[in-house]
Amino acid sequence: MTEIPSPGLGTSGNEDRDQCAKTVRTALSLGYRHIDTAQMYDNESGVGDGIADADVPREEVFLATKVLPDNLARDDVLSSTEESLDRLGTDYVDLLYVHWPMKAYDAADTLPAFDTLYDEGTARNVAVSNYTPELLDEARDILDAPVTANQVEMHPLFRQDELHDYATEHDITLVAYAPIMQGDADDVPELRDIAAKYDATPTQISIAWLQGLENVVPIPKATGESHLRENFSAPELDEEDMAKIAAIDREERLVDPDGAAWN
Repeated sequence: MTEIPSPGLGTSGNEDRDQCAKTVRTALSLGYRHIDTAQMYDNESGVGDGIADADVPREEVFLATKVLPDNLARDDVLSSTEESLDRLGTDYVDLLYVHWPMKAYDAADTLPAFDTLYDEGTARNVAVSNYTPELLDEARDILDAPVTANQVEMHPLFRQDELHDYATEHDITLVAYAPIMQGDADDVPELRDIAAKYDATPTQISIAWLQGLENVVPIPKATGESHLRENFSAPELDEEDMAKIAAIDREERLVDPDGAAWN
C-alpha cells in the first residue's frame, strides 16, 4: 500500500499564481510533503512554481492532481495529463485522480487511459475521487493498476463510515477534503470541548480525528503561514476523544453538486 504523507495541503480556491506558489513553498518549508491540486482548480502552474522554488527535492514531494470531468474521454485523459505535467513542471505525478465520475466519464473508456499513464510511469499511482462503493467495485474490476486512494468529503460531521469500511478492507486511502468543514469546525461544540483539553483549536481537533483513523489522510486548505502551521500541528487524540467525535449525532454534507454519483 502506498504511503501518502499526512496531512496534505489542499489548494482549491488558491488561484492567484504568485500566492499559490508562496503557499506551496511555505508549506514545504514547514514540513508538508503532500500537495494536492487539480485541473479544475486552475492553479497547477502556481503549484509547480512553489515546488520548484522550495528547498525540497521533487522526489520528496508527493504531488497529486486530478483530471477534469470534461477531459475524461480516453484521448483527453492522455493529452490533458501531459498539459498538467507541463504546468506543474514535472515528468510525473505521484497520484492521478479521476476528479468526478461525471460528464465525459465512462469507466470502460476512461480507466484504461489511467492504466496507460501508470504503465508509463507518468502517474506513479492511480486514484479516484467522489466515488461510491459501487463505483469503486467497477473501477477495481476494470483497472489493472491498484486504486490507491478515493478522495471524498470527510470530517466529524460527515464521517463516511461505509466508505471508510470499504477503504480499510481493500487497502485504499481515503483522502479527506473539507476536513475542517470549510472553516466551520469552531461551530461544533464537541470539538470545542475536546480542543480545550489539548490546548488546541477545534480545527486541529477535526484534523486530528481524521489522522487518528486507519487509511485516512486529511488535506486541509490554507494560505497564510499561521493557518498552515495550525493544520500541520494537530495533536494525537486518545481513544475516548476519538469515540466522542464518532458519536456526534449530526450529519452535514457540504459538497453536493448536481450529477454526483450519490444523487
